[in-house]
Order: sequence, then C-alpha cells, then structure tokens
Amino acid sequence: MPLIRVDVTEAFTKETTRQILDVIHHQVVDVFKVPKGDRYQILSRHSQDELILEDTGLGFERTANRISIQVFSRPRAKEDKVKFYKGVVTQLEQELGIQGKDVLISIFENSDADWSFGFGEAQFLTGDL
Repeated sequence: MPLIRVDVTEAFTKETTRQILDVIHHQVVDVFKVPKGDRYQILSRHSQDELILEDTGLGFERTANRISIQVFSRPRAKEDKVKFYKGVVTQLEQELGIQGKDVLISIFENSDADWSFGFGEAQFLTGDL
C-alpha cells in the first residue's frame, strides 16, 4: 500500500515502463516509508490520442512521453506529498530522460476501511496489518 496506477503512451518500451515503475516504487519506499515488499502497481498503455494531458493553462506542451501517476493511499503529510512529486520527477529525468513537464501525479487519500488485500477482509481494521 499505496496502490499506484500508471498510464503511459505507446512511446515507452516494456523495459522503460518497468524502470518507471521501479522509480515510483523507490520514491514510495523512501518518502512514504512503506516496506520494500509493499508494492501494488497497475500499468496501462495507451495510444497517443487516448492519453490527453493538457497543461491547465500553465503554458507548456507535453511530449509523446507523457505519464499519469495516480496514487491511492492512506493520508500523507503535505510535505511528504511534495517531496514525492519532486523525487519521482527528478529520478525519472535523471535515469530515463523523461521531462518533468510530461509527468502528472495525483494522490487520492482514503481510510483504513477502504482497503481489502484479499479474502474479503479489511486487514487494517482486523489488525492483520
């Protein structure tokens, strides 16, 4: 936990998408202090016309390397969220040459009652986690 959904265009190879997922997981472990083996990621690949991420009036254009990252998580401190955003973008740029303008990140917070990791149980509520 958290659950990460990543949407990319077909511009990325399978090798590169695995590296993107690894970068995101590294930042989740480093910033949010989750155990290394606590990894839940879903990747979806789209054609260019199926992943529309405009600039919201900020004055830049994204390239074919655009990425959307959605993080579903228990509440996190504002400072940690900002550190996560910056860490992901910095590491993607340094390791893969992906520009910061191409990365959209959004965090959706929920509570312990909103998670079942299997067997129809709410493990955070039962004390199993």
